This record gives sequence, C-alpha cells and structure tokens, in this order.
Amino acid sequence: MCGITGAVWLRENRRVDDGLIQRMTDVIAHRGPDDSQTWTDPSHRDGLGNPMGVALGFRRLSIIDVDGARQPMANEDGSVRMVFNGEVYNYVELRKRLQGAGHQFATQGDGESIIHLYEDIGTDVFSQLNGMFAVAIWDANRNRIVLGRDRIGQKPLYYAFKDGRLVFGSELKSLALVPGVCEEIDPAAIDEFLTYQYIPHPGTIWKGVHKLPPGHFAVLDANGLRVERYWNYDPSVEQPVSRGEAIERLRELLSDSVRLRMRSDVPLGSFLSGGIDSSLITALAGDYTDTPLRTFSIGFSVADFDETAYAAKVAKHLHTDHTRFEVNPNAISILDKLVWHYDEPFGDSSAVPTWYLSELTRKSVTVALSGDGGDELFAGYERYRALWLSQKLNRLFPIHRLPGIGLVNRLPDSDQRHSISRRAKRFLEALGQPPVRRYLNWLQIFPESMRASLYTDEFVAELPGTDPTEFLESVWARSEGRDIVTRASTSDVLSYLPCDLMTKVDVASMAHGLEVRQPLLDYRVVEFAASLPVSHKFRGRRGKLLLQDAFGDRIPAEIFTRPKMGFGIPIGKWFREDFRPLVQETMLADDARIQRFFRPEAVADLVSAHNEGRQNHGYRLWNLLILETWLRQHF
Repeated sequence: MCGITGAVWLRENRRVDDGLIQRMTDVIAHRGPDDSQTWTDPSHRDGLGNPMGVALGFRRLSIIDVDGARQPMANEDGSVRMVFNGEVYNYVELRKRLQGAGHQFATQGDGESIIHLYEDIGTDVFSQLNGMFAVAIWDANRNRIVLGRDRIGQKPLYYAFKDGRLVFGSELKSLALVPGVCEEIDPAAIDEFLTYQYIPHPGTIWKGVHKLPPGHFAVLDANGLRVERYWNYDPSVEQPVSRGEAIERLRELLSDSVRLRMRSDVPLGSFLSGGIDSSLITALAGDYTDTPLRTFSIGFSVADFDETAYAAKVAKHLHTDHTRFEVNPNAISILDKLVWHYDEPFGDSSAVPTWYLSELTRKSVTVALSGDGGDELFAGYERYRALWLSQKLNRLFPIHRLPGIGLVNRLPDSDQRHSISRRAKRFLEALGQPPVRRYLNWLQIFPESMRASLYTDEFVAELPGTDPTEFLESVWARSEGRDIVTRASTSDVLSYLPCDLMTKVDVASMAHGLEVRQPLLDYRVVEFAASLPVSHKFRGRRGKLLLQDAFGDRIPAEIFTRPKMGFGIPIGKWFREDFRPLVQETMLADDARIQRFFRPEAVADLVSAHNEGRQNHGYRLWNLLILETWLRQHF
C-alpha cells in the first residue's frame, strides 16, 4: 500500500527533472511513510530516435517483505520498471507459476509478480491480478508506459496528457505541482458534484485531468494515448442456480477471499461496526488466525448515530480483542485537513467518522479488514426496497397523481436519521419518473430544479451540453433486462462504490498510513453476486438474504434483523449550531468563493430554511461548505 507518481515526456522542453519528481513524491508522503524512492531516465529515445524521457516516484507503506521489495522495481535486465500501489492477493500463486516459467525473483513482495507477468502477457496482466491496485509500468523495449487500475476502483490513479507530456499519480496534489496541469476548473464537474456529492470518473475538478476508470488500463506509445477496458463482466446475464448451490459457492468464494487478505507481515485487525457485513468478515477472519483478532469500532455521543453496542456484542460472541473508540467528532477542526487530502470536492459526510476511525486504528495495526460492498452486492440498502415498492405501486395505480398527495411535501423536516417525513417526500417525488431517474432522485444531493435555481446565469452559460445524469444512465444500461433491484445495485457497484465509498476509505485511511482491505470486493465475489437471481438476495422487502443463509450461524441472529444505521454524523444539527459562525464567515461572506457559480441569495435561502427548521438541507449545506473550503484553498 503506497503512493505512486511519474511522468513520460515526448519533447525535451516538457521534461520532469529530478527535483520535480521528488516534490511530486514527497507531497504524498502520508500514503507511504516507510520509504521513498525515485528513478529517472531523461535520455531514453524511442525506435525512431525521438525523445521519450521517464520519471517514476514511490512512497512506501511496508506490508509484505518489509525489508525488501523497494520500488521503483525492475525486471532482471532493467528493461521493465514499475511503481505499484495496492496489494496483489494472489501473488503467491502467481509467483509459483512464473518461477516455473523460468523467471528469477529478487524479492518476496507481491509487486514483483506483476512485472514478470507483464513480460509474458503484456497488458493482459491486469486481468490475472486479484487485488486492489494502481500500477505504472515503463517498458523501455516497447517504448511505452502502461497504467492500470483495479476492477472496483479501490486504488486511485489520476493522469493528464497535455502537450506531449503524460503525468500521473495516486493523488491530484502530485499532478498539481507540474506547471500547466491543474489550472482551470471544469464547470461540468461542479454540476456533477452537486448531483452526486462526488465527481464521477473519468472526470476531475480540473479540465484536462482524468481518473483512470476502474477495470481499465491506458497505454502511451508511438500511436498516442489510448484507454481500454479489461474487466468485461456482463451484469445483464443472470445465471440459474439453486439456493443451496448459491450458499455453497458464496461460502467458498468469501472464505477464500478473506484467507487471501489475511496475508501480511505487519499487525492486522478488522473494523467492526456491529452491522452484518463487518461482523461476517470478522467472523471469517477469525478462522485464519491463532490469536484473538484485533477489532475496532468508533462511538459517538449522539445515540442515534452510535451502534457500538452491537459491535461489542459481536466482539464478545467472536472472542475478539476489541477496542471501542469514543470521540466527539469536530468537523470544523478537521475540515481543512479533509478537503486538502481529498484533493477535489468530495461531499460524503461519513468521511468524518471514517477519518477518525482510521486515525485511531492506525495506532494499533497497519492493516484493517472492512465489510465494504455488502449492501451493493446483496441488496442491503433501503433505497432498493423503496425502488421495489415504487415499482409495485406504479403497476397498481398512479399514486403520485392522487389529489392532495403534494401536501406531504409541506410536512416539517427532521434531523433524525430515519425521518419518516423526509423519506416520504423523496419517495413520492420520484414515483412518476422512469426507473433510472427515480433511482437518481434518491441518490442526488441537489435535484435538477434546485441546481437551476442556485446557478448564476454566467455559470449556466459555461456548462456543456451534457447532463450529469448521463453517468448514472450509462452504468444503468449495463444490466439491461434485469429486475429493478439488480439494476440499481449493479449501478451502485459501477458508480457509487468506486466514486464515493472507495474514494472515502482510500483517502481517509491512507492519510494515516493505514491499509484497508475489503474481502467482499474480491472480483470473483462481485461477479458471482451480480449473476444471481434477485430472489436469492432480496425478497419481501428484505435484502442480504443469501448472506444470512450462508453465514447466519456465525454471528448473533439479531445482527441480521436490527435496523440499519450506516456510518453517519448529525450533520443537520451541526449546521444549526456548531457550523453557524463558519457558514457566515465563508459561504455567506462577501468574499465567498462559491459566488463565482451560485447566486448569494439562493445560498442564503437554503441556510435560512435549514436554520428555521422548514427543511433539512444539512447534506446540501455540507457539500456547499466543502466546495467553498476547497475553493479557498486553491484560489
């Protein structure tokens, strides 16, 4: 688990010198506090004698082969060099195969298998890796650089190709040090951010700077830069399988996934929230350790957001060595840190507790297992149930057209996490829309009408002809022909999971030098879950049925039936109390940076409606505050 960066230039005047690659590497030192290395070859020429210089930088968090496996890493003759962030969990199996083919290994680390496998099969290497990774491979013989990213997007990789120079890195802050790269905000990114609370791949906040999409690789050679998908699983195909067969296959796949992710040469533990997913992962991890597994949960003073009592019950049941952290999260004190580390506007407020949990867990272990992915793979979210119910109602009668139904929108809002009035409003607003638009209604932060009322005329004129909804529609189309719950969950796997959850966990954990591994996101488990008939996962408004069928005997039964809490903070209450002075000093100030995009009176109306309790705009105000803070850091 590390941070990588680098550049390739096709003209001498675009060179990245030793000093610059060192600064690009140093700025992400938090991702790899254990070691730092750079390597350059400014004099390389392609087959026609044209300049093709290269620079690679690496920060290391030592997990496997702690004393060896330094990067940038080279093959036997030095013609292939690599920097690699992440973990290849099947490296032991790959190593045996490659040694049998005659390759010589200089380290015991997992990364060296990538180099030798690349020598044999080129860009097909990525489809053979089981892990989370962002990789850059310099191939001197073929005069090219290859970038690759894991299937689920657990590890980030940003790049920009401008004026004959490719620069890349694990974080945007490395690219921002290169003159001429991060210069101009992309107006479309602002529109996307207010829609999703993140900026979807392949875009970023900066024009001309991109995220390599999950499951893709990129090649820069004499033919230019091309990006190709290597993970071609088809979620539109459903495989007929009996309940018994599905149970046995899931047990086999998930147990093996956990086994692979227990490989570590440094202390390893597990996040334990007291929910289904983290509890199951912790239970399975206990099968592969001879001593009590270290587990960690975080508690808050607001009872509606604290589920550590359930975590304690699971820990007692599984006989783990459990630590409960008690914090009173102060988002104001860490706001600038959060915004700096996330590099571009990122509005998921659960980044706050994730930040604290990562910071505290790192004091005890270097690697933590997590239950991320269970809701998306096995239909656990309430919004799937809402979508299923709306489909049922639409088939019976158009309830959204009943006289007086709009009066529901006049109900007062609540700060409670499970506010009935707020959920009723969102449910009824979406009933008359097509399924994908209906689903977006439950996902989006600012609806289209609210964004339109917020934007200045000048900003509207800057927006391109594209619509932010096109991103969700594109991933929705991948599961054509499936039932509505499967289509929604598949869309989340391809959008919300990599763009939001994986970004949140990667940045918050790596800011503290903590590696987080997510066994449910083994690509074999993901593909299997996507192929299942929905009845194995979701039935009668209940989700995660297969997880309970397969592992119900491993954890207390009440964990499967208790209400889902999630990982949130009392954001609505904060904006009425703690954040009020900060909002006045930033978002509502005369020098507010967001005035470049938004009408001041529209922002003031949102704040007033929230403070007066007419509507709960807490999450919207959080996103605006994040954007304002980001703009103040950069302009």
